[in-house]
Amino acid sequence: MTTPVITVTHAAMGYEGRTVLRDVSLTVAAGEVVAVLGANGSGKSTLIRAVLGLVPLSSGSVALFDRPGRRFRQWHRIGYVPQRLGASGGVPATVREVVAAGRLARRGILRPPGRADRMAVATALAAVGLADRTSDPVSTLSGGQQQRVLIARALAGEPDLLILDEPTAGVDAASQEAFAGALKEFVAGGGTVLLVAHELGPLRPLISRAVVVHAGGIVHDGPVPEPAGHHADPDHDHVHPHGPNEPAGLWSA
Repeated sequence: MTTPVITVTHAAMGYEGRTVLRDVSLTVAAGEVVAVLGANGSGKSTLIRAVLGLVPLSSGSVALFDRPGRRFRQWHRIGYVPQRLGASGGVPATVREVVAAGRLARRGILRPPGRADRMAVATALAAVGLADRTSDPVSTLSGGQQQRVLIARALAGEPDLLILDEPTAGVDAASQEAFAGALKEFVAGGGTVLLVAHELGPLRPLISRAVVVHAGGIVHDGPVPEPAGHHADPDHDHVHPHGPNEPAGLWSA
C-alpha cells in the first residue's frame, strides 16, 4: 500500500468563527500530483493552509507523513509556495539569496551553507530556468520570474512534498512552462505535489487526480474534469449545460 503523505479526516475549518469547509476528507499518497480546483472563494486555499496548520481546525484531523499535524516537526520535508506574493518582500535581495533561504529548514539557522547547500540552490535555479539570473536583484524580475524564484526556493530545500497555491495565476506562458518542467522533474525524483489552481494550462498532463471544492465541501475526487482546461479561457462561451455532479459556475472567476 502506498504511504499516505497527507491525510485529512472529517475536517472543518474557517476563519474568525466562520466555517469555510466542513466534513472534508482527503488522502494524498506518495508520488501523486493532486490539483485542488474550484471557483474563487470556494475554499481551495483554506484547505491547503489547514493542511499546513496555518488555519485551525474546528473539528476533524490532519496528518502529515502519518504523524498528527499538531505533532509534526519535520518541516524540511515540505516546500510551500504561497499565493502570488512579491518574492523580494520589499527587501533588497538577489535571486540566489532568496532561493538559498529555502535551505534554512534543512540545515538550521546557525550552520553556515556548505557545498550541498550551494549545489541544491544551483539545481533549483536551473530547474526553473533562472540559472543565468542568480546575481540579479529579485525586484528587477517580472512577476512570472519572481514566482519561479519562490518555487526554486521551495525546491532548494529538497522536500518530499510540494504545496503550491495557484503557482501559475497571472504569470507569462514561459514561466508556466518552466513550472511544469520543474514539477515534472520533482515528481520523477519521487516527490509529491498538492497544488491549488483555477486553470491548469501546461500543468494538466502532470495531474494524477483532481479534487473539486464547492459549497463548503469536496464535490469531486478523481480524474481532472474536462472543463478545467478551457473554462477560464477569455473566449470560452460559458452558456452550456453542466454534468450532474458539476455545479454551474464552478469554474467562473
